[in-house]
Amino acid sequence: MVAQAIMLGLIAGIGILDGRIFGQMMFDRPLVTGLLVGLVLGDVKNGIIIGAQLELIWMGIAGIGASTPPDVVTGGILGTAFAILSNSGVEVALALAVPIAVLAQSLGVLVRIINAYFTHKADSYAKEANYKGLAFCMWIPVGLFFLSTFLPTFLAILLGADKVTGMIEAVPNVILDGLSVAGNLLPAIGFALLLDMLFSKKMAPFFFLGFLAAAYGGLNITAIALIGACIAVILHFYIEQKKESIPSVPDNLTEGEIDFE
Repeated sequence: MVAQAIMLGLIAGIGILDGRIFGQMMFDRPLVTGLLVGLVLGDVKNGIIIGAQLELIWMGIAGIGASTPPDVVTGGILGTAFAILSNSGVEVALALAVPIAVLAQSLGVLVRIINAYFTHKADSYAKEANYKGLAFCMWIPVGLFFLSTFLPTFLAILLGADKVTGMIEAVPNVILDGLSVAGNLLPAIGFALLLDMLFSKKMAPFFFLGFLAAAYGGLNITAIALIGACIAVILHFYIEQKKESIPSVPDNLTEGEIDFE
């Protein structure tokens, strides 16, 4: 269990650094971390399934301005891990992942407050041309972000797995059924958050076209995505390029410029 706790802690620590020093590789997404958690715990199938469900919830979450979104890395990893360790379903993972992500959000805010000191310190080092001090102030925040997810994940897996398993087993079935219903509604919230950023008058017909295909045509997500890709190709190659190939006709029909000869 110690080795698994360390590995999951490393996954969480590396995941929180995605978008900070690794570029944007989507390593922090539940769809990826769920797979990695499944590999570590020996249950890849449930890891992928749970990760996909959590991705539906959090796909529209983004840090806008000074706001700090829920920690999807810690929440996704611990929710998936506890569900696999307790041999529970997706509803338990959803019930655990969301509150864990909100709690871990507070730790992320604390790290950002501490990092603000190093930001101002780096400014003073830059004015003094103190390159070693500047490098120090750049790497300390990275280490704090790493520890902010590594330590909670490591300690939770090492100390809390058995307790969480016992707690889940003691929960009445009626509560688990309610969590299952709530879990089915949470992905709709994730889609709503994503749609709030993407929705426009130009995109609205395609959204409703996909909705109608799913609701009345009985098509699954894969089929709708393939149809959408075909529509995109048609619009790009057969309509947009056709418009570009049509030569523009100069407007010579203004008053005083008509030649009748």
